Amino acid sequence: MKKLTSHWDSIYSTQQTTTCSWWQEYPQPSIELIRELRLDKSSPIIDVGGGDSKLVDCLLGDGYTDITVLDISSSALDSARHRLGERSELVKWIISDITTFHPSSRYMLWHDRAAFHFLIDDDKISRYRTIAEDAISEDGYLILGTFSTQGPKSCSGLPVHRYNPETLHRCFRDSFSERKSIEVDHLTPSGKIQNFLFSCFQKNRLSRG
Repeated sequence: MKKLTSHWDSIYSTQQTTTCSWWQEYPQPSIELIRELRLDKSSPIIDVGGGDSKLVDCLLGDGYTDITVLDISSSALDSARHRLGERSELVKWIISDITTFHPSSRYMLWHDRAAFHFLIDDDKISRYRTIAEDAISEDGYLILGTFSTQGPKSCSGLPVHRYNPETLHRCFRDSFSERKSIEVDHLTPSGKIQNFLFSCFQKNRLSRG
């Protein structure tokens, strides 16, 4: 974990976030999928791998009151807190590798556009799935944004796992049902196109509670 933490801390401390390939001024695909769920504004939401993403800004702007942002990099979370200023006090911030995360509460929505596709081996994918299943509450939702099979094979110097709707659903089908999948072209700050897959799942009835 130390090596991975140092990798991401180095990126966030040496590069401006707005120049990184994943940067979105407005996280439109995520926000549209979240709004379609029509969650109560007090619903607990966690953004996994949220880093310095502006999703938290948008969730606060939409009136959500129970938001957690988790990232392996303290530098990323420091940057987000600095950007939000006093509003950062409205958010819970957690520094953790997602595969060793021990949630102390449950979430109605688990969102992840940044962490899951960096998990390459089956053991870590399985651990992620178990943690998500345990952390998501009854009738809760899982939104994942991953690189599609048309997307890049690596990101920020690390290999990634690419998915199509079928292979992503296969990872989670024992515990979650797929509601919707869309592919989105993300325009990077350098002008390149990266194809993402966004999928929304709901916890299966036999897994609920």
